[in-house]
Amino acid sequence: MSSIRPEELDDRLGSAAGDEPFLLDIRPVSAFESGAIDQSHNIPVYNDLRRGDESALRSRLGDVPTDRDVVVVCKMGVVARRATKVLSDEGYDAMTLLGGMSGWTGYQRGSLGYRLRSLVWSLR
Repeated sequence: MSSIRPEELDDRLGSAAGDEPFLLDIRPVSAFESGAIDQSHNIPVYNDLRRGDESALRSRLGDVPTDRDVVVVCKMGVVARRATKVLSDEGYDAMTLLGGMSGWTGYQRGSLGYRLRSLVWSLR
């Protein structure tokens, strides 16, 4: 399953090449409203997917464009992997944001925790 690191996503979001991905934030509305990546679209199916129920996401696939890469965002990246699998199985070019919003905010702040996580990711 495909994934993208926060710094790679940041590069793609600022790219003049016109290949910006569709950012699909699956967190609950309250979490999305308290902080999200610019240009994100919220489809709040996190709790359903965490319980193993894919039907809420499948019913909203019409809201996700098929002509762009899709980057799925959740709190830490774990539940986003489930959404990424559903999307990939349906033919989307989907990937999970490594570390989720936690990774993104750590990247934006240049935190030590993020730098350590990034080191681990680079060793894989």
